[in-house]
Amino acid sequence: MGTSPRNGVHKGEGNGGPSPNTRDTLCGMASCGSCGQDNPEIARFCLACGERLSGSEPLQEERRTITVIFVDLVGFTSRAEKLDPEDVQAILSLYYDRVRSDIESFGGRVDKFIGDAVMGLFGAPISFGDDPERAVRAAFSVVESVRELNAQHEGLDLETRTAVNTGEAIVTLSSLPGQAMVAGDVINTASRLQQAAPVNGIIVGADTYACTRDVIVYEPMASVVAKGKSAPVEAWIALTSSNDPREGQTGRAPLVGRSRELHMLRQAWERVVADRAVQLVTVFGPSGIGKTRLGVEFTQSVVDAGGRVVRGRSLPYRDSSAYGPFADQVKQLAGIFETDPADLAIDKLRQTVASLLGSSQGETVIDHIGVLLGFETAGDIADRETLFFSVRCLIESVAADQPLLLVFEDLHWADGALLDLVELLAGRLRNLPVFVLALSRPDLLDTRPGWGSGLPAYSSLTLEPLGEDDSRRLAGYLLASFAEEDRDRQVALLAGTAEGNPLFLEQMASVVTEGPAARPSSLPTTIRGSVMARLDALPGEERGLLVDASVVGRVFWRGALAASWDSKSLGRILDALEGRDLVHRETTSIINGEQQFAFKHGLIRDVAYETLPRRRRSERHAEVAQFLEDAELSGTEATAALARHWRDGGHPEKAFDYFLRAGEQCGRGWAKRQAAVLFGEALRCLVEDDVRRRDVLQRQAVAAAAAVHVPDVRRLNSEPAPP
Repeated sequence: MGTSPRNGVHKGEGNGGPSPNTRDTLCGMASCGSCGQDNPEIARFCLACGERLSGSEPLQEERRTITVIFVDLVGFTSRAEKLDPEDVQAILSLYYDRVRSDIESFGGRVDKFIGDAVMGLFGAPISFGDDPERAVRAAFSVVESVRELNAQHEGLDLETRTAVNTGEAIVTLSSLPGQAMVAGDVINTASRLQQAAPVNGIIVGADTYACTRDVIVYEPMASVVAKGKSAPVEAWIALTSSNDPREGQTGRAPLVGRSRELHMLRQAWERVVADRAVQLVTVFGPSGIGKTRLGVEFTQSVVDAGGRVVRGRSLPYRDSSAYGPFADQVKQLAGIFETDPADLAIDKLRQTVASLLGSSQGETVIDHIGVLLGFETAGDIADRETLFFSVRCLIESVAADQPLLLVFEDLHWADGALLDLVELLAGRLRNLPVFVLALSRPDLLDTRPGWGSGLPAYSSLTLEPLGEDDSRRLAGYLLASFAEEDRDRQVALLAGTAEGNPLFLEQMASVVTEGPAARPSSLPTTIRGSVMARLDALPGEERGLLVDASVVGRVFWRGALAASWDSKSLGRILDALEGRDLVHRETTSIINGEQQFAFKHGLIRDVAYETLPRRRRSERHAEVAQFLEDAELSGTEATAALARHWRDGGHPEKAFDYFLRAGEQCGRGWAKRQAAVLFGEALRCLVEDDVRRRDVLQRQAVAAAAAVHVPDVRRLNSEPAPP
């Protein structure tokens, strides 16, 4: 039962329930979706909590990379015509509920029920950075859920075909039901792929495969000849997922630029072992900066030194136990596998605890830890302190036998209960060689500002971006297969673009080495997703201002934003963005009387800029051009910047004048090659029959010829005169 949204445009119907931040048109009150407060009709912001009321804001369009999941029942139409309508509704309700639950549990949103098909979106309205992976894992969960439904309901026998596809789309951002709209070929392609999927199977498109192949096992299949597509569509069959979500590869090159941090961790471990003292260390850093890789290198050195290592990871999706990461560590200590039946798992836990604590004290600990693992036990836990005491007893007994390293990865996603447990272990354990290593994004400090404060042995490390030399060295390792004459150029390009983020550098190197192009035409989807997730985590005003500033460029001025933001809010939001280390205020400005700012990373600016639809992007470029023109800037760089902004703002005539002027300035300064480029830009602003084209073509030719011969002249001037 294939479905095909017309022209790749899809308007969502919502999820059937009341929408947050909706207006009650009967009573004239606006109900806040954040706190529930009723507000008068004229209110634009909630009177109780200050949240913007959705009825007071227009729909916002953004360009986004999204991942679409299509799930469709096989042969249900012919089956439904033989059933009573109420029976059809009952079957579809079971199916819809399970599919919706699976998609939403991984952070997606059900966008549409189309007959017996379900369309879900990942990456809109919020990106999590790993949306393609979430979508594929949700697809696996859907297949398993349908299998369970068939087992629970005799004669149900539902079968599905599922497709997952990633690509760019225009998305309207609104919480109102019926107002969400997604437009883009990514939807049509997902629908076509779904029709080609095997029964109870999952196929994915090229971008989804590229983003997830390190964590999902795939089998190649023949390209899909899809209706309406000019060329066959590449596709892969998803077979299974890794046991550890987001595990992936830890790197294809040696660890670079982290010797100081690794040395500090090793020294701390040596003190823990020598002094039998507990230590908690948190390694902070944004996505891709190398926290996991540093942790892998450190844990290997701990193992080599005779220590015992157990790891636990907080997951960013699905409902799970509050103590899930610690439960994983206990399972490793007891040799429990996820596939073990509950009885076998309890037996393994009992044997492990008994060998460490003895049978008398061990029974209580077994009951309590069993509850923590999610097993039914006979014990009853009076309060959380009692549970934590049992945890302490277990860890103390393990560490008494062998120095212990407890690794908590992605702690920024942890439940508050787990954070309490980690701090309790670090604060209450005594005279034991226990090292607690937490790996986290800085987001942890937003939810737990006092993290680690007051503990007797706590320290933190912040991983900064790699320096230029280290970035080039890492890029050199990754591009080792390139010919030497080409490698240096590629190393410089990738190192400059990645700006010290090792994961970004590795992902761009993969695109370059595996693709025919010398440089990726746009950022890899994985990089855009990571940066977009950081942008989506910002408060609305901060994100909006960052997007507006991105149109100005890597460097921007306060006055260039003043047309859209009042002065008081502008100062407050810029200060907040500085505090988040997304922008920084520069000490000097090229515009007299204007505060000058710069994006901390060019990738943040690039991804923010890519979210703007063409129409809004054009409007903003025109606004920026007018600001720069009013500032009466001089110099070639300013003239060229004005030309580009007027061009992108839809004013080719003004752009032509500035490009011509910039080209003349470069020519007079003997920057002939750049002059030829600027004259070429001026030509592109003119229609084919414009009489001015001939003059500009002549100027471009003269500049290009001079650019070729100037090096020859310089070389002749440097040679000694003949005798």
